[in-house]
Amino acid sequence: MNENNFKVNEHSLKTAISKVEPNKIVTRGYNQEDLIEKIRYSDMVFLLLRGRLPTLREGKLFNHILVSFCDHGATPPSTQTARLITSSGSPMNSAVAGALLSFGHKHAGAIQKTMDLYQSAINSIQLIGDSDIDNKQIVSLAIDIYNRYSSNKKKIPGFGHRYHDTDPRARKLMDLAIKEGMVGNHTKLALSLQDLLKSNKDISLNVDGANAALLSDLGFTSDLGLGVFIIGRIPGIIAHIHEENMTQDEFRKFCDIDDIVYTDIRRE
Repeated sequence: MNENNFKVNEHSLKTAISKVEPNKIVTRGYNQEDLIEKIRYSDMVFLLLRGRLPTLREGKLFNHILVSFCDHGATPPSTQTARLITSSGSPMNSAVAGALLSFGHKHAGAIQKTMDLYQSAINSIQLIGDSDIDNKQIVSLAIDIYNRYSSNKKKIPGFGHRYHDTDPRARKLMDLAIKEGMVGNHTKLALSLQDLLKSNKDISLNVDGANAALLSDLGFTSDLGLGVFIIGRIPGIIAHIHEENMTQDEFRKFCDIDDIVYTDIRRE
């Protein structure tokens, strides 16, 4: 067998994220020692994902977004999965991995779908920089989206919540975006859709719908939506894992044998 088949290309990986040299680390063109001293963690995340440092207002808004994702109690499947894995005696990394594997179409999947909707919609119109004309276009776009989904009897992603009539996180995020002058075209679309859904069906933005708009205005592509959600949610998952270890009995079950109903038992 030819030994050359097993040789690794000396230049098989290219990266613009970080360069590591003896006694020196450069991330996106910045010395990491300077970054450690001068920026917040949320600014570092923004730098890594967007390739540049955020402005002051962008940094504040992005920090709000990460905080809004931090935790939603013990009810989400990812949190319950992490706690169940922990109760079996598995290490932290296994429990966190289990939580991440629980994210899917029904849990944490809405943010990318909503970002796709907002971004494709805004890209479909010709904005000219005149706020009055552009705002009218966005309102008209919201009406078209609302009518299309309603006629197909589909739910618009990013709206409604199984627990909250009005998601307090979404409401606060929109208030902060307005207060800080960070309402871009995607957020205008989200708010226009909310006006329609609220008046016709009493449905409001949820945290995914709000953050999908804000992240889109910050220039994030939709494929990064779930990643940003994960970055925000990991601290809450770790807190639940730690609490499970510290306060609950080992090998804790979420149901007992008496809770199980057996069906389709075949008799000989």
